[in-house]
Amino acid sequence: MKQFNVPIEYRSPLITAIKQYRKAQDKLKKDFSPTLLDLGKVQIFLARHFGFCYGVENAIDIAFSTIAQNPGKRIFLLSEMIHNPQVNADLTAMGVQFMQDTYGKQLISFDEITGDDIVIIPAFGTTLDIEDCLKSKGIAISKYNTTCPFVEKVWNRSEQIAQKGYSIVIHGKPKHEETRATFSHVAANTASIVVNDMAETIELAKYIQGEKPAAEFYETFKGRYSEDFDINKDLVRFGVVNQTTQLATDTQAISDYLKNVMIRKYQLTTETIDQHFADTRDTLCYATNDNQTAVGGMLETEADLAIVIGGYNSSNTSHLVELCEAKLPTFFIDTPERILDKHHIIDCNWHSKEQRTVHGFLPEKKPVRILITSGASCPDAVVESVIKKIAGLYNVADTLEKQITLFQ
Repeated sequence: MKQFNVPIEYRSPLITAIKQYRKAQDKLKKDFSPTLLDLGKVQIFLARHFGFCYGVENAIDIAFSTIAQNPGKRIFLLSEMIHNPQVNADLTAMGVQFMQDTYGKQLISFDEITGDDIVIIPAFGTTLDIEDCLKSKGIAISKYNTTCPFVEKVWNRSEQIAQKGYSIVIHGKPKHEETRATFSHVAANTASIVVNDMAETIELAKYIQGEKPAAEFYETFKGRYSEDFDINKDLVRFGVVNQTTQLATDTQAISDYLKNVMIRKYQLTTETIDQHFADTRDTLCYATNDNQTAVGGMLETEADLAIVIGGYNSSNTSHLVELCEAKLPTFFIDTPERILDKHHIIDCNWHSKEQRTVHGFLPEKKPVRILITSGASCPDAVVESVIKKIAGLYNVADTLEKQITLFQ
């Protein structure tokens, strides 16, 4: 796999050693059990897979190289390049300006940029309308495009099945940058609709099966379907693709549910299913799937609590929190500073994004067993800092330093 030039301050000697050790021991990635850091008074179990994925490293490499190679030029990012506060703060400190917020609200007008400026497209991609706008101003969008290759894979696969006469159902968060970008690219080729979750999928199925009047569909899914979408015609033959940071199991469940709806409605067999439903399993992101599967493996370990590290507006990180909190007390933090002391932590609610200080988050027992993972846009250095913060609380920093030698 391609090697990227990522700033050294985002790397971690400890995490790098652990990842390289696990990779050497498990080259086929079949072992999803966590890695134990036994510090005596506290035991930390690190997920098998976590942290920067291919798409994130690619985006960071392009962005920082662009800055280094263009001194004196105005450099803009369409929106947050990735959902990580440290990385975005570093870019801002280097003079990069953000044109939109996470939800597409304009912070800097497109009227203010010229062909002499550089505009970086974030890892989530962007819409065709924005691409056309930038091109009209003479902006070289392909040169500074950090769109994740796995996001583009979803677009390309969608175009392929669109050419075969299929419409597209997109499983994604409607306001998320990636979903907006994917919807734009997909809708340019075929009728498309976005569903947020299984509840919306079940509602959509009622219209497909004629259980609800077609007229109600346009109000229920307002703002979610492509122009001139016809509920009576456009979901006779379709496939399901996803926002790559969604839970892979949720996307598969949505796809399976709609597939069974089509089987029942058209009395399809294994041989005839493709007449009405396209196989799109190959659009699931490998990194999202690996990180989520690794959390599943980690949760098989008996523990007292879990800590998930990442940006609060990171979709993939939020889903890791969702998986963990279903089994044990889970705390969502973005920096080690959220751990105030041995008794207090500032936790973020992944649903509402509200923060609260939790008292007594570490149990009064020894050893305390903690599960730790991080999102795909979280630097390994932040994970190491969290581990060191916890080790400091138990006065076992020296023991942690000795652990590094075990993985070298």
